[in-house]
Formats: sequence, C-alpha cells, structure tokens
Amino acid sequence: MINGERKIAAPLRWGMIGGGRTGQVGYKHRTGALRDGTYRLVAGAFDLDAKRGRDFGTNLGVDPDRCYDDVQALIAGEADREDGVQVVSVATPNFTHFPITKALLEAGIHVICEKPLFFTVAECDEIAALAAERNLIVGVTYGFTGHPLVRQMAAMIASGVLGEIRIVDLQYTHGFNAGDDTNASEAQKWRTDPAKSGPTFVLGDIGTHLFYLSEVVLPDLRIERLLCDRKAFIPSRAPLEDNATVLMHYDNGARGHLWVSSVDTGNMGSQRYRFVGSKASVEWSDSRPDQLLYQVQGEPEQILHHGMPYLEPESLAVDRMGALHTEGLGDSWANIYLWIAQAIDAKRRGDEAFLQTHRYPGMQAGTEGVRWLENCVRSAKAGGTWVDYQ
Repeated sequence: MINGERKIAAPLRWGMIGGGRTGQVGYKHRTGALRDGTYRLVAGAFDLDAKRGRDFGTNLGVDPDRCYDDVQALIAGEADREDGVQVVSVATPNFTHFPITKALLEAGIHVICEKPLFFTVAECDEIAALAAERNLIVGVTYGFTGHPLVRQMAAMIASGVLGEIRIVDLQYTHGFNAGDDTNASEAQKWRTDPAKSGPTFVLGDIGTHLFYLSEVVLPDLRIERLLCDRKAFIPSRAPLEDNATVLMHYDNGARGHLWVSSVDTGNMGSQRYRFVGSKASVEWSDSRPDQLLYQVQGEPEQILHHGMPYLEPESLAVDRMGALHTEGLGDSWANIYLWIAQAIDAKRRGDEAFLQTHRYPGMQAGTEGVRWLENCVRSAKAGGTWVDYQ
C-alpha cells in the first residue's frame, strides 16, 4: 500500500509549462505531483498571458522571479541556478508539445507531457532519440492507468484466470460538446482546431486513454488491423471528429471495439473497460471506481472491491485509501507521477537495472498512442475501411 513514505532521496525540483488559471488539466497535474512530497513546485510559465500566469504562480507559492513568460525564459532563468528545475510538466495545447519537449530536453531537463504526445510517430522517434542521447526521461500522463483495479485486471489476465482473451470492449463518452462551440471556453476551442489539436479531436483527447489502458491490461496483444469510423456531428468541427468507433483485430484472434464521443447527450462522463476471456470476464468503470466486476461462466458474478486482501499483490501495492474509502482519479494521477519520479531518480543515479523492470507511462507509451491515432486517421480518411496496422 502507498502511504506517502519517501520513495526517492529528495524531492524533484519541478516546473510547469501551462496548467494555469484557465486551463483544464493543471490542477490534475499538481494533485498528482504534490501528493507524496516527491516533487516540489519551484518554477513555471503558467499562462500565455504572462501577467496572469505570474499572478497565478505566486498564488501557488512560487517565487515571482521564477514565474516566467514562456518556456525559453524558464530555460534561461533556471540554467545557472544551483537549485534549478530538474523536471517540467507540459500542460499546453497539443501543437506545442513537440517544440516545448524538444527545447526542455536540449536544456537537460526531464519532461512529463500531456497526451496525445505529438502529432506524428516521426516526431516521437526524434524525441525518443534525443531523450536517449541526453539520458533523460519523458513521461506521459494517462489518468486512470494508475488505479489499483486496473492493475488487478492486468494481474488476473496475466495469471490466466480469464483464459484466452477474445473480446476487448472500450468506451469513453460524455455529452459536454453536444451543442455547438459558440460559447466554448478557450480551453475547448483549441481542441477542435486542426492546427492546434492535430489530426483528431476525441480520438486523441480521450480515445488515447482507452488505448493505453488496454495496453497496460493486455501488454502482449498487438493490433493487426483496424477500422475507424468517425464523424463531426457539429459540422464546424470537421474535419475533426466528435464521435468515433474503432474496430480492432488482434494478433491472437481477439476482436476489439472502442467508442469515444463528446456528443453522448446527457452523459456526464464515463469510461468503461470490459475484457472477455474464454473462461471469465472482468469489467471496470470510473463511474464505480472501487468495484471490479468478475464473471465466471456458470457461476454467480462477483464484485471485487479495491484494497481487499484477496486482490493480487500488484493491485494492493498501489492502493492508497484502503478498502473503506474511495480511490479516485487524483490517487491514480499520484501513482503515475510517483512512477515517473522513480524513473527520473533511477536515470539520475544510473540505475538501468531498475528501469528495465519499472513500469510507467513513458516515451514508448506516448509513441504507441500516436501510432494508434495515425492508423485511425488513415482508416477514416479512406472511408472507414480496414487497414493493416503500421
């Protein structure tokens, strides 16, 4: 069980690009990073409006002199400090991820970046090579993949209790974009602008969460072919999509179905993951995050509860609240930030043996998410046809 004890020798000196007062994700990053004392927020360029960003940063307790106008100012201002920033989180619109990440790595700073990581696999490969050259870590934030019951599903499947996986059913939908974008916030408008969002809207914004979580649970399955059908029900969002369905064929013969939508009218937001095997099935949803549905053919269905001693060690090891209390998104983000911190600490100490077995959402996870998006877009542009996975 995670109880806040120190996992690395000293807190990492941490900064943020974006994540300011009007952003939608900044508080999630801070909730995760600051939970265990593993990071200490010392610097940031929190907003495109430098004055607003400086005011926001000082209200977070950051020295006003270390609240910078932009990433280049942050790099220059921190470069000669003995207590300079060691790792920076990038919580900015998609089109900025690549240049900001590249600039930080070139300055010798570890990076934690929002998803989707970049626009193309080629960009991912370039950054992966740069990170390896500079001996730096790039982490990616996939929200619920740090939840203990996600690790429970992975452990159950790995142990064989579900048998051979046959069906993968994934869903992440909400209705918050069911109307047009006339009165949309700044944080929403860029998501439907192809120049800023990239080649997708909901596929990249929420679909990549589904895809990566399925990879955590099913690390040995590979997609061979997929078909993507996407549509903008609000015409002004075209050529991006606000609803998409993806069918997937896996290399073991399994079949996958994924539905993402921001026009699921009336739905306040829910993720659902169901993995069906030849012996049994498991299902988890963030609408009931403390419960895992376990169904064995011919037996009464079981509800497994987080934090209970009958769960697998992999699940209990990352539990924070104990069985009596709710585990939520903030707890999962804290696990992700902790795992990335441990990777950065190991890299700084030269402990490659630890990194060989340590699991965290890193550069490869970000790259595979972009690869999946590229294949989805390729299928959709071809009229929603089957394509071989590349």
